[in-house]
Amino acid sequence: MLSSSDAWPSGSPEARARALVQRVVAQQAPAAAARTAGVRLRLERILAAFAAERVGTQHFASLTGYGHGDQGREVLDRVFARVLGAEQAAVRLQFVSGTHAIAAALFGVLRPGDRMLSITGRPYDTLEEVIGLRGEGQGSLVDFGVDYAECDLNPDGSLDLQALDQALDQPIRLILIQRSCGYSWRPSVSIAQIETVCQRIHARQPECVCFVDNCYGELVEEREPPAVGADLIAGSLIKNLGGTLAPTGGYVAGRADLVERACCRLTAPGIGSEGGTGFDLHRLILQGLFLAPQMVAEALIGAELVAGTFAALGYPVQPSPGEHRSDLIQAVQLGDPEALKVVCRAFQACSPVGAYLDPVPAAMPGYASDLVMAGGTFIDGSTSEFSADAPLREPFNLYVQGGTHRSHLELALIRALVALEEARLVDLPHTG
Repeated sequence: MLSSSDAWPSGSPEARARALVQRVVAQQAPAAAARTAGVRLRLERILAAFAAERVGTQHFASLTGYGHGDQGREVLDRVFARVLGAEQAAVRLQFVSGTHAIAAALFGVLRPGDRMLSITGRPYDTLEEVIGLRGEGQGSLVDFGVDYAECDLNPDGSLDLQALDQALDQPIRLILIQRSCGYSWRPSVSIAQIETVCQRIHARQPECVCFVDNCYGELVEEREPPAVGADLIAGSLIKNLGGTLAPTGGYVAGRADLVERACCRLTAPGIGSEGGTGFDLHRLILQGLFLAPQMVAEALIGAELVAGTFAALGYPVQPSPGEHRSDLIQAVQLGDPEALKVVCRAFQACSPVGAYLDPVPAAMPGYASDLVMAGGTFIDGSTSEFSADAPLREPFNLYVQGGTHRSHLELALIRALVALEEARLVDLPHTG
C-alpha cells in the first residue's frame, strides 16, 4: 500500500476503499457529533465523583504488603461507586480479567443448593467453565452443587419475559444478565431492558440477586445497571472504564454486602475488601477513568463506521448503523473463515504494537473454539484500544471493539477492504 492517499491512482483498490470509507464517515457525521456531545454529561459525573471524594495526588501511592488501610484504594472504590450509581465498589488490580471479577461475584453470592438462571441465553465462552458447562474437575459452580439453568432469547434476540415469569415460579438465588452480545448474534441488552427485568424479578422474588455482566457496556448509556435495580455488576478495567491506561484489573459494584462477598472470594473470608495493594498504580486507574468517556465515544463512532462500511458492501452487521447501542461491540457476519483471517491480518498490520505479526487461529484459555485475534495494543488484551477477534466457527462472525480515535478505525478499514479485494473476497464499488 502506498504511504500517501494522495498518491493512490484513480480507481485503484486503495482509492476506492478510501472513497467508500469517507462516504460512510460523511453520512454518519451527525451521529458522530452527537456521540461527541454526549461525552460532557458522562465526564461531569466523573468529575463530580472526583470532587466529592477529594481526590488528590496523595491517593496515587499505595501501601505495600497487605495493603490494610490503603487510602488510595479506598478513594478509588468510592469514586467508582459514585460513577456506577452503586452503594459500594471494589476496584482491584488482583482481578486478572472481567471473567475473574464475574467468577468472584458468582462464587461469593452462590452456595451449594442455590439456583442460578441466565436470562440472556448461553453466557460468553469464558464463563462456561466457571459455571460447569464445559470442563471437569476444576471446581466450577456445578461442581459445588449450584443448579444452573438458562432461558433462550426470542428469535429476534430480545429477552423472553414469558420464560422468565415461568422460571420465577421456583426460588432463584441469582439471575445473570449478560449485557453484551459476546460471541452471539444478538442485540446487546439496554439499560431500559435491565430496569424492566430487575423490577419484574424483584416484584416476584425480592431476595433474588440481579447480577449484570457489565463488560463493554460502561459509559455507553447515561445510566449504569445499579442505578436501575441491578444488585451487583462486574467488569474489566482493560475495557471501557480503564480508558486505555489501566494496566490490568477489574471491579465489582452494587449492594455493599454482595460486593464484600465477592471480595471474600478474591482474597479470603475475614479479609474481603480490606486487603490488596495497588502497586502504586492508582493514578493510572483514576486517570483512565477520567479519559474513559472520550475513549468510549470514539469507540462507538468507530463501531458505527465498521457497521456502515460493511453494510454498504452487503454484509450482515449487528447492530445495524443507527441502531441503539448498549455496548462497544460491532459484529460483522463475513461468512468465510478466510475473510476473517484477511481482515484480522489487515487490522493487525495497522496496529501501533506488533504490526509485523501475522494473526493465526489458535486455542485460547477458556474458549471452546480456536480464535483469530488482531490486537496490537499497548495493554495486552485491551479492548479499550482497537482490536478484533473471531471464533473459527460458522457463520464466521467478526467482533470489533474499542478504538481510541476514529482516524485509526478509518485507516484500518481501508487496509482491510484492500486486502479483501486483493484476496478476491469482495468487489469494492468504483467511484465516479
